Order: sequence, then structure tokens, then C-alpha cells
Amino acid sequence: MAEKRDYYEVLGVSKSASDDEIKKAYRKLARQYHPDVNKAPDAEAKFKEVKEAYDVLSDSQKRARYDQYGHIDPNQGMGGGGFSGADFGGFGDIFDMFFGGGGRTRDPNAPERGNDLQYNMTIEFKEAVFGVEKDITIPRTENCDVCHGSGAKPGSQVHTCSVCHGSGQQEVVQNTPFGRMVNRRTCNNCGGTGKVVKEKCTTCHGQGRVKKQRKIHVRIPAGVDDGAQLRMSGEGEGGLRGGPAGDLYIVIRVKPHEFFEREGDDIYCEVPLTFAQAALGDEIEIPTLTERVKLKIPAGTQTGTYFRLKNKGVPRLRGVGQGDQHVKVVVVTPSKLSEEQKELLRQFAALDGEQTHENEQSLFDRLKRAFRGE
Repeated sequence: MAEKRDYYEVLGVSKSASDDEIKKAYRKLARQYHPDVNKAPDAEAKFKEVKEAYDVLSDSQKRARYDQYGHIDPNQGMGGGGFSGADFGGFGDIFDMFFGGGGRTRDPNAPERGNDLQYNMTIEFKEAVFGVEKDITIPRTENCDVCHGSGAKPGSQVHTCSVCHGSGQQEVVQNTPFGRMVNRRTCNNCGGTGKVVKEKCTTCHGQGRVKKQRKIHVRIPAGVDDGAQLRMSGEGEGGLRGGPAGDLYIVIRVKPHEFFEREGDDIYCEVPLTFAQAALGDEIEIPTLTERVKLKIPAGTQTGTYFRLKNKGVPRLRGVGQGDQHVKVVVVTPSKLSEEQKELLRQFAALDGEQTHENEQSLFDRLKRAFRGE
């Protein structure tokens, strides 16, 4: 298994990076590697790597543990000071031999909860903002409708296993240097079910469950963000022996928008201004998520200035109201000017006491002089 890269390296930030720097780096890389935008074979893997790094470094507690322990967190796999899911490299067989599998016998006929399922759903930017309803089709395992999960042909009988007598486990006696030991194992005759089916159901072939394509109606609430998870209770795989069904977890992926960017409940966008609009002021139209609104640009506005449109952002997923829209204006310098326009700009510069590039030293000459200390 390939070794994980350092999370700071993945996001391209230093270990002293602020939360804002981490967030900006994630937004940039997420847009770059999003599978719906980047069709490179490794784009999805890189997107997941970036998301994993951000999930850790954006959480202060997770980041502190990562800074201390790296990818190997001693708190993982431990519960209440004990071992959880530990593998003792084969010693389990020795404990089974001496203690009969810990003295616990699982009831093979007890109800068992079905497995959880995960479905990745990609939605449009505005669908995430305003919510949407969709029908999806998922493959899942369900109890057989013919035998109702018994695995037996309708009308036939299910017999108690003659080897384990319905316990699902058989005892194997072993003579060891320490004496006569009893080892409990899963019954080979019934596979641990405690039951033996003589005539198997022809639909599920004795398994009791079948694979089906199930259509499910999903309501995506307004305000969900990329990476959000929705849980649909009981829509996972069917349970065994009357046990409850598992849950379905829907992981949301939001396509990037060509104009808007989202940060939490706020929306960001950039709007170009001409030199005349920035210098003299103007009233311009700004697209929002729902409509066009008027924005007054004061005279003398500088490039990079932000304006806030209150309550024009994303509806809050938990709570009331919505975020704001932040508009950044960028003054665009014209690349093609007529001779008349150039002359007017020369006159403007002269009135303002400025020198034009035609009668001053070039930028490169001044840069060289600065390097020489002149």
C-alpha cells in the first residue's frame, strides 16, 4: 500500500498556514481536480486526497493530533482505553483453544442488521444552493420475496443442523501437553446458521437474499455543500432473520460554477470595470443567484475593492436566513486604443502632472538602477 503524502504538502501550504490559507488552497485544488471538470485518469484520486487533507487540517483538534502523530494516530483503534479490532498475529487461535473462543456463543438465529450503503451524487451548483429532488437507482441486497429469507424452497422444510444441534458452532476436542482442550468453531455442516436446507429456493439458490435495483426518491435540502452526507434510514441492505435494514448514505458532490464561488454560506464573484467607470463612478448590474441587482460604484473605486450584497448568498442549512454575496471589482486596462484615445490619455496625464511612458525612463531601466543601488 502506497504511503500517504503529508497533508500540508498535498495542499501546498506550510505547517504554520492559517485557517484562511488552508481554505483558499483547498478551494483552488478542489476546483482543479474536480472529476466533473478534470478528465485526467488520476483527477478523482487527487480530488479525494485533497479533500482528505482539508478535512483534517481544517479541524483544529484533528490538525493538532496530526501535527503530533502524523498519519499514525494512537487514538484511532482504541476505545475506552482498550484494544479495538486488534490483530494479534495468530494468537487468537491459541486463545480459542484454551478458552473456547472466549466463552461467547453467538445465536445463529438472532436478527442481524443489514449493511449500510453509500451513493455518490453529483449535482449542479444552484441545485446545492436551492435544493432539488432526484430519483436514483441503487443496487442492494434484499430478502428473497419467494422464500422470505429462509433460503428454502416454498413448501419444503428447514431442519435443525444435526452436527451443532442448532447452535451454529461445533466443538473440537484436542489433546495438548496441557491436557484435553475443547475448541469451538463455526459449524462446517450448516455454515454457522444452525439450520440445514434440503431443498433450496430456486430464486435465491438457498442464500435467502437477492440483488435488486431499487429506485429511491431523494430530497436534497437547500444549502448543502460539497462533501455533505445525507442519511436515509432503512434504505440500505436488508437485514437477516428479521433484522432491521441498514442505512443509505448519500455523499454530495457539487459541480463548480463558472462565475460564482462559494465559501460557507457566502458567495463570491468578480466583476470587471472600465477605467472610466472606476474613476467617475457608475451604477452597474450584478447577477446574483436569483436575479440581477443594481450596484452603485463610487467615483475613485480601486481595483480589488469588495462590495457586499446582503442576504444574496446561500440559504443556511441549519438556521434561518442566508449568507451574503461579495463582489470584487477588477479594473480592466484596455489593450487596444485608437490614436485619438491615446491622445486623450496623454492630455489627461499632462493635466494630472504625470509623465507618459514616451518621455520617461522605461520600467526596466529604473529596475536596473534600483538593483545597482542608484
